[in-house]
Amino acid sequence: MDIKEKIRELPGSPGVYIFKDESGSVIYVGKASSLKKRVKSYFRPSKNLSPRTELMAGKVRDIECTVTSSEAEALLYESNLIKEYQPKYNVSLRDSKTYPLIKITMAEEYPRVMIARGRKSDGSLYFGPYTDAALLRQAIKSIRKMFPFRTCRPLPKKACVYYELNLCPAPCEGKISREEYLENIKEIILFIEGKRDELLRRLAGKMKRLSGEERFEEAARIRDRIEALSAAVYKKGGDVRGGLSELKDILGLKHEPRLIEAFDISNIKGQEACGSMVTFKDGRPDKSKYRMFKIREVEGQDDYAMMREVVRRRYIGTLKEKHKTPDLIIIDGGRGHLSAAASEVKKAGLAGVKIIGIAKVFEHIYTLDRDLPVALPPSSKALQLIQRVRDESHRFAIKYHHILRRKALVGDKKAKKQKVRKKRPSL
Repeated sequence: MDIKEKIRELPGSPGVYIFKDESGSVIYVGKASSLKKRVKSYFRPSKNLSPRTELMAGKVRDIECTVTSSEAEALLYESNLIKEYQPKYNVSLRDSKTYPLIKITMAEEYPRVMIARGRKSDGSLYFGPYTDAALLRQAIKSIRKMFPFRTCRPLPKKACVYYELNLCPAPCEGKISREEYLENIKEIILFIEGKRDELLRRLAGKMKRLSGEERFEEAARIRDRIEALSAAVYKKGGDVRGGLSELKDILGLKHEPRLIEAFDISNIKGQEACGSMVTFKDGRPDKSKYRMFKIREVEGQDDYAMMREVVRRRYIGTLKEKHKTPDLIIIDGGRGHLSAAASEVKKAGLAGVKIIGIAKVFEHIYTLDRDLPVALPPSSKALQLIQRVRDESHRFAIKYHHILRRKALVGDKKAKKQKVRKKRPSL
């Protein structure tokens, strides 16, 4: 695929782009509010390009990009990539007194996160420098919404308005332990460093632990973070068609899986249980075919039974006539979830359709015809495509779970009010 075709494949979303030369070396890393518009601007006749930029554009033979939730988040990711690859055509940011940094005051009992100019030997962690102070401020705001932290100095005796806005966990009033607060800081560091997979695994483990301890409200807050992170970014290594072609070869399919459907289950201890189905056509989301399922037949927390119900309702129920049979089915889960879903697919007379599972912990791929899972490298375009489809099904399931939770909370509040009214003595 030539450069023009690759540009046509790019989304109009914010993110980071990487230019490579004929040897495969990274020669430039940049960020954009629209990847398609920004990358396209390098390759059309223009008198606005500097001689250096024209020379660089002439050497580009491959393009990779990472889509992010905002240009501000792209700023953080761009800085990490520039440090990793040290591209020839990126401007040097050695003068950290000129450019802003992220500073985390690790020497304090409850560290603060802020923007700083220049590094000091004060026990703090520094990240950057970054090229845009305004975007960096937006990035800090986004981080604080997901991972609340304190900014006040000194520590006050009473919680302020930021606690009410869910932007500070109020260590001043002991509403969070130092251990838990430092866990949040570690997660912020992983986010800034772009270690998203490690961060998601960490959060998933925490959510499971909180659910097991029946700390459901805290578990729900972790779910919110996972949802935000899962929706925030996906990697597009080269081109979508490459991922489909690689997936065909790895799974031994007769043709590229142009139509893919994926399923996930969402619940906390069986409460407000639901499932999702997302559809990808030619490697891209087809949101008109997305479906939500409220679990009707399963009581308690039985994820396998819930998966069987959702898959059965898709391939044996009314949706069977409305939707085409997919080329590939992806299940969010390991061997157990895959087996549960496969049993219903077989009952529906679709034994010929390939079905796979992807486990979050190690990102291994499970199939019915292999005893051991398939471990693909992170650079694999096929794995990146599977992850993107899986993450979208996860995001969509959590979104519906939140809708059901809100409805349940509203119903509980109404029921309590009615109960109070009944208890009041008549005058």
